[in-house]
Amino acid sequence: MKTISKKLLFLLLLLPLSLLAQSTLSGVVTDKSSGQPLPGVNVVIKGTTKGTTTDFDGKYMLSNVISGEVIEFTYVGFNTQNVTYTSQKTINVSLEEDIAKLDEVVLVGYGTVKRKDATGSVAQVSSKDFNKGANVTAENLLNGKVAGVTINTSGAPGSGSEIRIRGGSSLLASNDPLIIIDGLPIDNNGTTGSTSIISSINPNDIESFSILKDASATAIYGSRASNGVIIIQTKRGSKTLQVDYNFQYGTGSRVGEVDVFSADRYRELIAGTFDADGNQLTPGLGNAAQIAKLGTANTNWQDEIYRRTDFVDNNLSIKGNLFGVLPTRLSVGNTYQEGLRLTNAFTRNSVSLNLSPSLFKDHLKLRLSANYTNQRNRFTDAVEGSAISFDPTQPVYDAESPSGGFFEYYSINGSGETVYATPAIGNPVAQLLQTYDKGINNRIFGNFEMDYKFHFLPELRAVLNLGYDKANGERNILRGRDARSGYLNNNISRGTIANEEQERINSLLDFYLVYNKQFGKLNLEATAGYSYQKFEVSGLRFFNLVDPTNTEEQIAYADDDVVLLGYFGRVNFNYNDKYLLTLNYRRDGTSRFGEQNRFGNFPSVALGWKIKEDFFKDSQTLSELKLRLGWGVTGQQAIGDTNFYQQIYNSGLPTSQYIIGGQPINVGVSTAFGPIRWEETATYNFGLDYGFNDNRLNGSLDLFYKESTDLLQTAPFADGSNFSNQGPQNIGDMNIKGIEFSVNYDVIKNDNLNWNVGFNATKFERRIDQIALGTPILGGFAPGTGGTSQISQEGFTPNSFFVYKQLYSADGSPIEGAFADINGDGQINGDDRYIYKNGDPDLLLGFNTSLNYKSFDLSFNLRASFGNRIYNAVKADRSTFSRIENGVLENISPNVLYTEFVQPNNEASVLSDMYIENGSFLRMDYATIGYTFKNWLGGKASVRLFSAVQNPFVITEYSGLDPEITGGVDNTIYPRQRQFLFGANVKF
Repeated sequence: MKTISKKLLFLLLLLPLSLLAQSTLSGVVTDKSSGQPLPGVNVVIKGTTKGTTTDFDGKYMLSNVISGEVIEFTYVGFNTQNVTYTSQKTINVSLEEDIAKLDEVVLVGYGTVKRKDATGSVAQVSSKDFNKGANVTAENLLNGKVAGVTINTSGAPGSGSEIRIRGGSSLLASNDPLIIIDGLPIDNNGTTGSTSIISSINPNDIESFSILKDASATAIYGSRASNGVIIIQTKRGSKTLQVDYNFQYGTGSRVGEVDVFSADRYRELIAGTFDADGNQLTPGLGNAAQIAKLGTANTNWQDEIYRRTDFVDNNLSIKGNLFGVLPTRLSVGNTYQEGLRLTNAFTRNSVSLNLSPSLFKDHLKLRLSANYTNQRNRFTDAVEGSAISFDPTQPVYDAESPSGGFFEYYSINGSGETVYATPAIGNPVAQLLQTYDKGINNRIFGNFEMDYKFHFLPELRAVLNLGYDKANGERNILRGRDARSGYLNNNISRGTIANEEQERINSLLDFYLVYNKQFGKLNLEATAGYSYQKFEVSGLRFFNLVDPTNTEEQIAYADDDVVLLGYFGRVNFNYNDKYLLTLNYRRDGTSRFGEQNRFGNFPSVALGWKIKEDFFKDSQTLSELKLRLGWGVTGQQAIGDTNFYQQIYNSGLPTSQYIIGGQPINVGVSTAFGPIRWEETATYNFGLDYGFNDNRLNGSLDLFYKESTDLLQTAPFADGSNFSNQGPQNIGDMNIKGIEFSVNYDVIKNDNLNWNVGFNATKFERRIDQIALGTPILGGFAPGTGGTSQISQEGFTPNSFFVYKQLYSADGSPIEGAFADINGDGQINGDDRYIYKNGDPDLLLGFNTSLNYKSFDLSFNLRASFGNRIYNAVKADRSTFSRIENGVLENISPNVLYTEFVQPNNEASVLSDMYIENGSFLRMDYATIGYTFKNWLGGKASVRLFSAVQNPFVITEYSGLDPEITGGVDNTIYPRQRQFLFGANVKF
């Protein structure tokens, strides 16, 4: 009892001291990256229930805090921070975004998966990693970022891109990936008045891209996933109120020009050279009539058709939590981009609303994504060919010209009408300025998703996704009677009036169940569902040649509706967080095929093994090592030719008729095209994911093999097997094999300095295994001949170059008209063409880096292509003197001074293999530098000011304008401009 009394007395003596150690603590919690206050942060005395949350200004206050206690600051999406209280009156904390948590989950078909548990080849690019600069269309945010993904964009403002994932999969069908925006698969066909399929989505509204590359990842989408899948997720609301305003201004100009003769050199070429007294020193190539046509102007037509451009981009977004229960994001955007061609311009106005409330204690999650876009375009004709061919000695304008004051080659007939000379080309500047080609497109798209977790069975979720996409477009073309570019009737311009209106509707219903439960060491997730999607297209076309002898034609049209049905299922097994198994199955039906082959089955299986714990358990350096193995089958039904889809019977010719009852009746056998079935692509994938030093260095290695069978093509029928000699058939196989490697490394990561680098490499080869009856398919452009420059043949890469082998003299000069007799028959003709190189690259590389030092930031992106070849059709078409020997004054390539070819352009001369050039290049897409004022307006806002350059340089040996050519044939392109950008990002 005495001992107890002493202890109580001792505690009473300590009580005043402990009371003195308690005090009130206050402070402010901010976002470390932006310096903005964070409302709603939990501030708790660790190990107790005592705590508070920060207010709107990020401020907090805690009472009765005892020295030695630990204060814990937690906030969703940010790293938790602990601070020991040592009687301070103020503790200010800056929380850092938890990048690892943000990147932990990636989007896959009809769900998500933790990155560490993914068994398929899936890449994710989030907003923090997007390419900077003037990215008008969404796909350019990730150009060069992902191994196996190539994006080739035209220089036209707002234009679409050729996107290829692992080289595509088809020979004649579409090779475009399936694009999904917030769960809504969109139509890959463009809409009248618009520039591209995804130009309607504002890049500033995008949160992330998920790229599904192998069949184990894409098979859940079945019939449309042979070429890979790109899933776009837009930005959502948040628990905190944040206002962002982004502004960019840019000015651009063209880079380089196609090499042609200047005006002075052209006059010398045609008329010869003279001394000061007028005596001819060297003869010219022109005759008297041609010399008389030479003008006195000095016109660089490439300068005249292009201009300095302006680019303005404004975006305002507000996100927060309405009424404390309704995360909301509203954004408004305006983009204006001028093209290099005179009059070419793109304008987009967009509004986006995203609501994502959670009800009934997160049992019911709702999401509404609604987007409206108004797009206005001033289109232009491709006038590059005219600009590099038009006589440089002629002026742009001629005051006496009846062609609106523009210089043209013309005469006046007896009726006083302007008759334009042919085959002379027209004034390219006049063609641009006298053509009013305008388009407008209004598009509404989005989806509403309900995700319900059953109260009585929380392991089971039901998801209903309703999507809708409606686009109304209109395009009007007007050319006056004084425009040579109008419709020419007997070489007299009748002008042009043309109009098209179009409506496209895409509606979607997805419903699926997801069951997720832990059974001891086994985690099971099963998904099963149904998908219905319908595409509708209708429109009205009007064409009038502004000629009183012609009547107006107004044609209404409506394409057959395309309906796609899908039944799908997936099971994910995860045993002991080490052994992974994914099974996918989808059964797809399409209205495009007949009843016999309407449905296709698309399975896949993938295995994953986290081998670190088994072989490197004690390693402090290795943080992740996972093996992946996958196989799957996907389908293809997107053929442009509607004759492919259904069995067709054509009646006999009108020349085979009987007259019965006064009515002609066609007779004769029918042409029967048999039923067509799905193209199918089987993919095999082996992958390795790795990480070191807590994943500061991480990446992946993938080897893949794709085999496409039953390729859709128009091919000959065997003799006697059909009533026609050719028709649509499923005959043909091809394969694609390749390897991908990627690595990301946080070289330096501390409070003041962060430096990250990313690198990826891709190598793939495409080969044709079988074509119907072994008959090669010819294609590609060949100038002046109406022929072809490419071939698809068994054993070779699709669209390889099909050319003549040029012979050279002892000094290395090409010999005119001298080509190798490949087949040895003693004559040179089409049988002597051979397959030489192709447009596919041997190796693709991507490199990007970002550096942040205190408030400064720097980033840039590089891409390289090695081994791809280009057929320089521009040079091939203009490298003979014959272009100026037919009475027409046309500019030609100075390459004729090297070849000295004078013969007319025939097939052999333009299809010489000397015009197949190395198209390898190294391009910097952008470089940007910025500075952030983190405590602007007394700490209420932050502002980042930046400057950037788009397309600063390209290094290449290619002699043409730009080595980045779609399809491998350069027949003039819309050049990419170099832009200098300035802007500000303001956050409140």
